[in-house]
Amino acid sequence: MLVAGLVLTGLAAAVHVLVWYLESLAWTGPRARAVFGTSPAEAEATRELAFNQGFYNLFLAVLVVLGTVLVATGSDVVGLTLVLAGAGCMAAAGLVLLVSSPDKASAAARQFVPPLLGIVLLVLARLG
Repeated sequence: MLVAGLVLTGLAAAVHVLVWYLESLAWTGPRARAVFGTSPAEAEATRELAFNQGFYNLFLAVLVVLGTVLVATGSDVVGLTLVLAGAGCMAAAGLVLLVSSPDKASAAARQFVPPLLGIVLLVLARLG
């Protein structure tokens, strides 16, 4: 269960790295505008906000990746703490998106389901 939990939280981290790229580096480009449904004018007007938000996503991914490396090298307590903190924030943000924008339920599910399942597996592995 430990490996499965780390894989799921790792996948969530990979998604957050992609979102960082789209929000912080490619925000005004056609791909990011298509993903987030923004016009060129909206993208330009929100560029600074998206840039900052993208780095939040990157930092959460870094927590999960660093925690996974620490678990793999035998520092289970610190590693799992970092993975659970990062993945917990990812899952919570996905739930906030779901509650605040029900029309984005599909995107919210992609954001919160993998880290939440990973958390459940990690906790079960630690308890078992």
